[in-house]
Amino acid sequence: MGRTIAEKILSEHCQREVRAGEIVVCDLDFLMAQDGTAPLAISSFEKMGVQRVFDPQKMALVIDHNSPSPLESVSNLHALMRNFAADQGVFLYDVGEGICHQLVPERGHITCGDLVIGADSHTCTYGALNLFSTGVGSTDLAAAMMTGKLWFKVPESIRIILRGKLPPGVYAKDLILHLIGKFTADGATYRAVEFSGQLVADLSMEARFTIANMVVEMGAKAGIFEADERALQWVTERCPRTPRVIAPDPDAYYLQTMELDVTQLSPQVAKPHQVDRVVAVDEVAGVRIDQAVLGTCTNGRLEDLEVAAAILKGRKVYPEVRFIVVPASRYVLLEAISKGIIEILIKAGAVLVAPGCGPCVGTHAGIPSDGENVISTANRNFRGRMGNSKANIYLASPATVAASALAGKIADPREYLER
Repeated sequence: MGRTIAEKILSEHCQREVRAGEIVVCDLDFLMAQDGTAPLAISSFEKMGVQRVFDPQKMALVIDHNSPSPLESVSNLHALMRNFAADQGVFLYDVGEGICHQLVPERGHITCGDLVIGADSHTCTYGALNLFSTGVGSTDLAAAMMTGKLWFKVPESIRIILRGKLPPGVYAKDLILHLIGKFTADGATYRAVEFSGQLVADLSMEARFTIANMVVEMGAKAGIFEADERALQWVTERCPRTPRVIAPDPDAYYLQTMELDVTQLSPQVAKPHQVDRVVAVDEVAGVRIDQAVLGTCTNGRLEDLEVAAAILKGRKVYPEVRFIVVPASRYVLLEAISKGIIEILIKAGAVLVAPGCGPCVGTHAGIPSDGENVISTANRNFRGRMGNSKANIYLASPATVAASALAGKIADPREYLER
C-alpha cells in the first residue's frame, strides 16, 4: 500500500519507511518560537545544561505577540530573547517585523518537503508549501533546540478534494470556516489533512496559507497542500534550498476522503464562542458591530488588505465602529503603502497598528469592552481570546469584515462588491 504526504515526509526525516500510528524520532529542518513561548523554551534549554543550539541557521525567534511591548515585564522577556539570539546566532525578528507565520515562509527559511516545528499552535500554516509543520510546547522545542530532532506519532490522514470555483465575494476564509463547521473543533484531532483538487490551482498562495493556518481549529496536527507550479515559483523565489515536492501515492490509505464543490458556497461567519459554530452570513446579518479587525496570521497578507480596500474605497467606516488594521509583516505594510491600499483604508477610517498579533491574542492594541461585538479575520473566537471574556467575537473573511465595518453590523460583502 502507498503512503500519504505526511507518511512520506516523516519517513524521509527518520531515514526509514513508516506508517500512521508509529512513533518516530525525526531530524528537523527549522524551528521557531515567539515571545509568548520563547522565554520558557530558553529557560528549559539552559536548565538542560546545553551550551549551543544544534544549528543557529535553523532557528528563529520572533517578537510578535506583544509588539511593541505594552508592559515592563514583557519588555524584560523581549530582552531575554534578544540576548539569547545574539549569543546563539539564531535569527531574530524584532518589534515591527511581523507575525511569525508570515515571516518564516516570507524570509525563505522553509521549502517543500521540510519538517518544521514551532512553539505556536498555528505553525501548521506552512503546510501551504507542501511540507509538514506543526505546533509544539516550549519544552519540546527546547529539546529540539539541543538535538535538532523531535519525536512524532505518525498521523493518520484525511484527504479533502476541492472542486469548482469560489463565487464572487467568497474567499479562502469562507472555505476553511465551512470545513471547520462540517468537521467540528475536534473532528480531525491528530490527523494530517491533505488538500488537493482542481480548485487548489486557482487559489493564491495567500489563500492556501489561510486554509492551512486554520486546520488546527478542527484538531488537525498538520494541513498539507499538494505542490503545483505556483507553489514552486513562490518558494523558489524566497528559499535558496532545492524544494522536494512530495505527492501522495495513488493507493495511499486515508482515514476519510471528502469531496467538496464550492460553487454554491456563501460567505461564512463563526459565531461566539466556538470556531465551529459556523453559519452563512445571512443568518447573522444585522448583528451590531463595535469593532472590526483586519489582520492576524490568518488574513493579514497583501491580498487580504486589497480585498478590504476594494470594498472600502471611497466609503467611510460606520461612525460607532473601531476598524483596526494589522499588516502581517513589514514587507506587507510597505507593499500596501506602495499600492495605495493603506491610504484607502486610513481615509475610510481605519486605525493602523504595527505588524504583529496584539488584537488577536488580546495583549494590546484593541481589547474590546464588556458586551461589545467584534468581527475579526482571526482564527479563534474563544471566550476571552481578545483580552475580555465578556466580549463576543465573530470570525469572517476580510471582505465580510470590511463590509461589516461600513455597515456597523454584520453584512454580506457581496452587496458592496456588486455596487
